[in-house]
Amino acid sequence: MKPIVGKLHCASSQTVLVVRKRPHVVNGGGFVVMDCSAQSIVFSVEGCGVLGKKGELILREGDGEALLLMDRKGGMVEALGIYKKWKGYSLDYKGSRKLVFSLREANSCLVKNNAIRISTRSRGRDFKISGYFPDKCCSIVDSKGNEVAQVGEMKEVEGLMESKDLYHVVVKPGMDQAFVFGVIAILDYIHGESTSC
Repeated sequence: MKPIVGKLHCASSQTVLVVRKRPHVVNGGGFVVMDCSAQSIVFSVEGCGVLGKKGELILREGDGEALLLMDRKGGMVEALGIYKKWKGYSLDYKGSRKLVFSLREANSCLVKNNAIRISTRSRGRDFKISGYFPDKCCSIVDSKGNEVAQVGEMKEVEGLMESKDLYHVVVKPGMDQAFVFGVIAILDYIHGESTSC
């Protein structure tokens, strides 16, 4: 499978990662993604509590290097439109942006199929969200119907205690983990969880 953000974030085998939410009072919210086996930080997400800007999120590598900037453009266009739209940009060492994906959610009750849809810059690499993120029971599904990542409650992972601030994400082989957690960061914000203001 071709990487969406970068090949460094694609594993050759299925990977289980644990997400730990940060309270808003600690570092302004967001969450940390850890490797179950190595207990090391793989990614962190800063929400608007850290950034001070509503509708803006940053996905960082474990070492703190910025990978993705996700933002939502609001205003009159969004208020009148039938979709809310987020865009995810990769950041290079100079700080310039390159569009990687866009995510849209229904903004109107007039939309018959209100599934959240994700489009990438690669043709034929579109995805949708199946299930309900706040219940930690959802999946990212590709355009062929294949589940590429699954979000689940913590009680399903052995050896780790159950907590409302912990959940796990299973990422299928070859899938870009940075892309998956960029999408999860937006879902977290949309549903008013740890990344929102």
